[in-house]
Amino acid sequence: MSKFSDYNFKGQKALIRVDFNVPLNEQLEITSDARMKAAVPTIKKILADGGKVILMSHLGRPKNGPEDKFSLRHLVNHLSHLLGGVTVHFANDCIGEQAYQLADALKEGEVLLLENLRFYKEEEKGDEAFAEKLSKLGDVYINDAFGTAHRAHASTAIIAKFFPADKKMFGLLMEAEVSSAQKVLNEAQKPFTAILGGAKISDKILIIENLMEKATDIIIGGGMAYTFFKALGGNIGASLCEEDRLETAKEILEKAKAKNVNIHLPVDSIIADKFAADAQTAEAASDNIPEGWMGLDIAEKARAQFADVIKNAKTILWNGPMGVFEMEKFQAGTKTIAEAVAAATQNGAFSLVGGGDSVAAVNKFGYADKVSYVSTGGGAMLEFFEGKELPGIAAINKG
Repeated sequence: MSKFSDYNFKGQKALIRVDFNVPLNEQLEITSDARMKAAVPTIKKILADGGKVILMSHLGRPKNGPEDKFSLRHLVNHLSHLLGGVTVHFANDCIGEQAYQLADALKEGEVLLLENLRFYKEEEKGDEAFAEKLSKLGDVYINDAFGTAHRAHASTAIIAKFFPADKKMFGLLMEAEVSSAQKVLNEAQKPFTAILGGAKISDKILIIENLMEKATDIIIGGGMAYTFFKALGGNIGASLCEEDRLETAKEILEKAKAKNVNIHLPVDSIIADKFAADAQTAEAASDNIPEGWMGLDIAEKARAQFADVIKNAKTILWNGPMGVFEMEKFQAGTKTIAEAVAAATQNGAFSLVGGGDSVAAVNKFGYADKVSYVSTGGGAMLEFFEGKELPGIAAINKG
């Protein structure tokens, strides 16, 4: 059992850092409540124990103090609904007299949602005095916000020092995130296939280098594949290319060869005459794309090639799409990957999907419940797999 599951919160004020940074439309209605839903099991366990819950989060990127469109009050009714009608109080500040009074007046089984942490510049600066003020709201501190674990902010990393070791812990979501990531990074069964997509090599250099110590196969798709093809002397037409990373691409291929890691590049591409949903399309070898045309997805041979590798894997990490899957003409490659990952999972592989676009893809194509774990933290997961220590995790682990 986990520290969190073992703890009895009866009569305790549990101060939880959640990630309620949800998208709102112009009417200030929530367009995706996935992050809020992810925190529900942690909150419900505390309430079931007879505890009191105080939630703190950021929302958006407010520039100069309070702005109504970034107020967490817009989430109160939906949060109460997600919790089965539990009373959710709202404090119009995250520190200060009103917040303290509402926290002290909370009854067992009730919830208090604090106003946006980022209305204070001190939050992102990791200000110690601000963190101490926040800490006074609760008896126990719980970090359940994996999406912000890579930030050394007041509410994610600094606040933990104001609680003794037995009064600070991860919530259920954070525990699941950390154990899933550690399972892939430190306990991976071979063959271990990492699938990396997206636009730029520069965003993925560190993760590729770290995974070369662990993975047997690395599949590279998306826009960043074309920098590799150009580095190998191919013609990539008007495809995306980071000219200043051509040497890096060559070095990655050489390192992989030396370490016996198989790097799989897409042999063919769906190409387009412009970056648009109504573009003319054709198929071409990925290293022989005509002038003026650009690769926007992987084509049939590459799909079959990648699916074969994935289906033989025992451990799978997927971060990044194979093409511009938001446009129907360029979604087949990413959809094939999602299908292959789901099939491998059904055959006993452990699969972890993370990063905004990959998560959007498994949700779009209906495979989110057919993989082992879908991570809520894009940047945090990337940094974890780059081998970095995440401040939000270290603050709890250091006791």
